[in-house]
Amino acid sequence: MPPFSSLAHTLTSSVRSTLVASLLGASVFAAATPASADYLDLEIEDLTFGFIKLTDMAPLAVAYELGYFEDEGLFVTLEAQANWKVLLDGVIDGRLQGAHMLAGQPLAATVGYGTEAHIITPFSMDLNGNGITVSNEVWELMRPNIPSMADGRPQHPISAEALLPVIEQFRDEGRTFDMGMVFPVSTHNYELRYWLAAGGVHPGYYAPEDVSGMIQADAFLSVTPPPQMPATLDAGTIYGYAVGEPWNQQAVAMGIGVPVITDYQLWKNNPEKVFGITAEFAEEYPNTTLAITKALIRAAQWLDENDNANREEAVQMLSMPQYVGADEEVIAASMTGTFEFERGDVREIPDFNVFFRYYATYPYYSDAVWYLTQMRRWGQIAEQQPDSWYDEVARSVYRPDIYLEAARMLVEEGHVDEADFPWDTDGYREPTDEFIDGITYDGRQPNAYLEALPIGLSGDERVVGTEVITN
Repeated sequence: MPPFSSLAHTLTSSVRSTLVASLLGASVFAAATPASADYLDLEIEDLTFGFIKLTDMAPLAVAYELGYFEDEGLFVTLEAQANWKVLLDGVIDGRLQGAHMLAGQPLAATVGYGTEAHIITPFSMDLNGNGITVSNEVWELMRPNIPSMADGRPQHPISAEALLPVIEQFRDEGRTFDMGMVFPVSTHNYELRYWLAAGGVHPGYYAPEDVSGMIQADAFLSVTPPPQMPATLDAGTIYGYAVGEPWNQQAVAMGIGVPVITDYQLWKNNPEKVFGITAEFAEEYPNTTLAITKALIRAAQWLDENDNANREEAVQMLSMPQYVGADEEVIAASMTGTFEFERGDVREIPDFNVFFRYYATYPYYSDAVWYLTQMRRWGQIAEQQPDSWYDEVARSVYRPDIYLEAARMLVEEGHVDEADFPWDTDGYREPTDEFIDGITYDGRQPNAYLEALPIGLSGDERVVGTEVITN
């Protein structure tokens, strides 16, 4: 790891403790939380973590603002990053010691898709939290294809079948149907592709010699950083996008687009972001890794406790410019139990953002396997792999052993309840069919799952040129 040159690193421990206590005392969000009974013997104390300006970075902001990092003896700096690639590169080169990451990033890096590095996660940051938004023009063309409820509002969830005639119209007019997602291995890319494919719209394949992801595509997906999505939509460069909050609600507030589905409606309680560190960091600094995980668990618990009673305070935190920087009303629109689709069409989705309940923070192997199946489905993993390979990769990246050790310490310190953690799990969630297309996902049988999906690669299929062939 590179040397640490921050001012905080040059201060003595006692001076740093005094300075941090003074700053926390001045913070409007500082809480009188008890320090941990015993500090771990930390190998390193001064850390810089990266994040992207999205509401699901909240556990990092909360752990900082409420002093949970300091309770563990950690002196943390949080830095917003320009995009997901810059963030990943920062963790790999040691400029950042950890980061709020797309769940696909540690997996892709570890299997060598894109930048190659062994990244692990001891902590899953949240469930749900994303949406798919289309422009006003596209919405007006889709609306006649969507059934209505008795009150005249569109019936949800909305299938991408309603988009098929629009794409055909665009094609007849000589226009490509362009959509945005935040990164090739992002949750948003895979969710957008899942939604499109479930409605009969082909989102395109990747191939080793063509990483555009547009081979055989009906809708053409390209990368746009999350905060830039609304402006890109407004400029007419794209006609829709998949992104995390608050950037779907921002389109509603600006009057430029309509969210058509949330990921909660696409796949109930789907895994979202993770906290990523290098395997080298975890090996070299095991106690520091545990301390980080402890602080993040406490932050996640605070975000969900007492039926989301702390969400308004969390919204105030996230609205600060150093975090998300969007208006409080826009962040609150999706973070306090509701979601606004068209202006005035506000619907209750109490689990749109989940940070702790339903074992949200436990890094399940089956969550990792799902992302790997989507990489295989769309050609980012070019060749067929046995079920055992998916399990091996998941175990090398997702580290519930670290998570449960940190959780046990918190239980013994009285910060959390033992019942809040899945101590006896084998790391796999039970099979679920709570997807928009009703297809059952069983993480223990990834190849059977791929075979069940009507659009996408499975078996020994691979993409050569512009064609799918069987070996």
